Amino acid sequence: MDCAGCGPCPCGGSKLNGMTWTWRLEDADGNPVDVGGLARVEFPSQSDAESWIGETWRELRAAGVDQVTLLEAGREVYGPMSLHPADESAD
Repeated sequence: MDCAGCGPCPCGGSKLNGMTWTWRLEDADGNPVDVGGLARVEFPSQSDAESWIGETWRELRAAGVDQVTLLEAGREVYGPMSLHPADESAD
């Protein structure tokens, strides 16, 4: 299936329905954090996005990310969610 005429879609066509999932990566004050190539831009499902954050949160923390918010087609689903263990503060 093609998304917006750009060719075969790795998301299985879900972009056509506006069903892209992304993470907003933030510092402790809610400012965006640029992590370069570490960040994956879009996911085809909530499950894929959550699996990715579960696999990469340590690397994101090391890159300066303190919290994340899950977005579906730009709409906040939940967050911000801290990447710090419950017994550790972001300070």
